[in-house]
Amino acid sequence: MEKKYILFDLDGTLTDSADGIINSVIYALKSYGIEADDRDALRAFVGPPLAGSFSKYYGFDERKSLEAVERYREYFREKGLFENQVYPGIREMLGNLKQSGAVLMVATSKPELFSRQILEHFDLMKYFDFLGGATMEEKRTAKADVIRHVLETCGLEDCLSRMRMVGDREYDILGARENNIQSVGVLYGYGDRREIEEAGADTLAETVEDLEKLLIRWLEEE
Repeated sequence: MEKKYILFDLDGTLTDSADGIINSVIYALKSYGIEADDRDALRAFVGPPLAGSFSKYYGFDERKSLEAVERYREYFREKGLFENQVYPGIREMLGNLKQSGAVLMVATSKPELFSRQILEHFDLMKYFDFLGGATMEEKRTAKADVIRHVLETCGLEDCLSRMRMVGDREYDILGARENNIQSVGVLYGYGDRREIEEAGADTLAETVEDLEKLLIRWLEEE
């Protein structure tokens, strides 16, 4: 049987990283004299490329957005990185998927450096054959570009029909579609059902348990 490949988003899919990201955004905004008290509103920063979010939600121009990302990272690399937790059931699911023969990879808009530190901190890196993320220079941040980087680096351009992208935001679903990969939208993360459905997810999973069952069933298909 030919190998099957599963690409996972990180934030909101493998780990609940909202606290660390939100605290880092608050720290960055405070340096501009902006007091951001609505933590729920700041959840919009979880998942998408950061520079784009500073521009979209606070009207920062490109230079100021990139500067804000650097200020965000001052807090994130020291504290925010580990204000984070693995969703219950993820560890067991990854182990079962590996045991079933899947090749597991990460495709995230978070910088590779931070992503690797997080995965190693939580002892998750051992499940993955490859980690693809953004560059620290904010040159490769769009999810479609990250996925393309994974495909090209691993020589998987001809394996798209044997691949799934798993994520919790529209960016994951749209990035998968742009690369002709079927997607699974998870509903336990930071995106809601409407967002994921409108983005065109091929399948939905309500819980980690649902996700595991769905992926195992797909792996067992001929």
